[in-house]
Amino acid sequence: MRPDGRKNDELRPFHFERDFTEMADGSCLVTFGRTRVLCTASVGEGVPGWMRNTGRGWVTAEYSMLPGSSSERIRRRVSGRDQEIQRLIGRSLRAVIDLDALGEREVVVDCDVLQADGGTRTASICGGYVALHDALTRLVNSGQIAENPLHDGLAAISVGIVDGGARLDLPYVEDSTAEVDFNVVMTGSGGFVEVQGTAEGEAFERSQLDELVDLASTGIAEIISSQRALLADPPPARAG
Repeated sequence: MRPDGRKNDELRPFHFERDFTEMADGSCLVTFGRTRVLCTASVGEGVPGWMRNTGRGWVTAEYSMLPGSSSERIRRRVSGRDQEIQRLIGRSLRAVIDLDALGEREVVVDCDVLQADGGTRTASICGGYVALHDALTRLVNSGQIAENPLHDGLAAISVGIVDGGARLDLPYVEDSTAEVDFNVVMTGSGGFVEVQGTAEGEAFERSQLDELVDLASTGIAEIISSQRALLADPPPARAG
């Protein structure tokens, strides 16, 4: 039995709350168990200098853990870990967007961890996708672009081997003791965007790798199904 009573192939209770804030073009509070991340998407005219006059847009991400998000206060700084995670989020989002259809605009997806209990980077990708989708839908609805540049779904989840068994969606208590730890990012059509995996001690077998990837695929399919149901209705129009 896992510490929280879940089966090995069961996700933590998860939820997406759209438009959690009113000022960003798109926002989402995403919750996986006790992990909560606020994701906002802000659309700006213009692109980085190296992309000017190409007709293409850009999507990037920033990630941070707020000072009170863990049991020990997090300092307000961008650490090497933060940089690695925000690059992962940005790469993942760009894998499912047509940058030509976006036009010369830059969208920044900010992911701020309000409470951390494992899986903050994967939750950020899941919530960041919802925030980005709503921001781009508002561009379509206002006539600024012809169609939503997102061409596929996107979600991510952690998996690992704990006490010799493969487990889905690890909270911190499991992640911190896992013999093998993976983060998997996939599209709605079943393609892999990124697979990050590490053995914390002894090497793992190919059969274990396959088991973990299959477990992640099942969990991601459930998350994407929830996202699709949520996003089937467009976000409400903003005043002004």
